[in-house]
Amino acid sequence: MNTKTDLIGEMVAEDFRTAAVFKKYGIDFCCRGGRTIEEACESKLIDTKKIYQELENLPTKTDNSIDFKSWPLDLLTEYVEKTHHLYVEEKTPILLAFLDKLCKVHGEKHPELYEINKLFNETAKELSAHLKKEELILFPFIKKMANAKRKGTTLEHAPFGTVENPVHMMEHEHTTEGDRFAKIAKLTNDYNPPTDACNTYRVAFAMLQDFENDLHTHIHIENNILFPKSIQLEKEFN
Repeated sequence: MNTKTDLIGEMVAEDFRTAAVFKKYGIDFCCRGGRTIEEACESKLIDTKKIYQELENLPTKTDNSIDFKSWPLDLLTEYVEKTHHLYVEEKTPILLAFLDKLCKVHGEKHPELYEINKLFNETAKELSAHLKKEELILFPFIKKMANAKRKGTTLEHAPFGTVENPVHMMEHEHTTEGDRFAKIAKLTNDYNPPTDACNTYRVAFAMLQDFENDLHTHIHIENNILFPKSIQLEKEFN
């Protein structure tokens, strides 16, 4: 890994521990992982030397870390569905209920809760449709490619032309969600509840932060590993 020339997304794909360093400095490694550290730091006026130093000081990588890059693509799609899609489906209704309650109880004193609630409702609606497009359209084709490659058979023509078409759509939607959660993070003071917050308030903010962290990992696996490898695999059939 060359920290000065490699793209951020590639670095995180190679060693996910680097994600914590980028997150610390507010550098997007999932939706905007196609940049070098130099390019990312330029827009944020961050000293690149600090990031280089922290990356170099990471402890030696252990053998039990998950190497998603080595996984077959059909297994990776199953992992994303059973882990990250399921997480979204389970946590979304709980958060919707919590945020609605917070608006009713604390909205008058903390009006930013109305905007947070509005943004998360948009996320809930858009992500639900996004996950179904992956599960019903994109992922089945990726699985067909992986199976055809494994068996050495021909690949049937995709109804959407090339896999790059749905991939680009998914990447665009990822960016939209990343931007939306950046607004939520700002409105919640990076998920730090006010001093008068009740237990529901604190739990809701903690859940929002967990939701964002899971979303970042989810998008990283797709944007930086699954999608590029799927595009490359499709080219092998041409």
